[in-house]
Amino acid sequence: MAYDQELANRVEAVLTETSPAAFVGKKMFGGVGYMVNGNMACGVIKDGLIVRLGKGAYSAALKEPGAAEFDMTGRPMTGWVKVDASVLKDEEMMWYWVRKGLDFALDLPEK
Repeated sequence: MAYDQELANRVEAVLTETSPAAFVGKKMFGGVGYMVNGNMACGVIKDGLIVRLGKGAYSAALKEPGAAEFDMTGRPMTGWVKVDASVLKDEEMMWYWVRKGLDFALDLPEK
């Protein structure tokens, strides 16, 4: 399994319902990433969610249940967290995390 398609469908549903801008799903990292205004907001890798929060919100996010450093290369990507699948079973938590990534991406200049 490259990535959890059911989770990807749930993420797309949140983005469709809540994003004031169009989003684009792109295959990357062996999963799918979601771009809003040309900026990465979040993505699905294996059975977890990656969320772009920026360096300012990074430390606080790591203290949240199920959140961990996002590390694909042996060096954590500061400003990104990976949210465990167990947390994402709760629909409110899944929406919470997707919205955090969406809000960050919407605050960036459009590409």
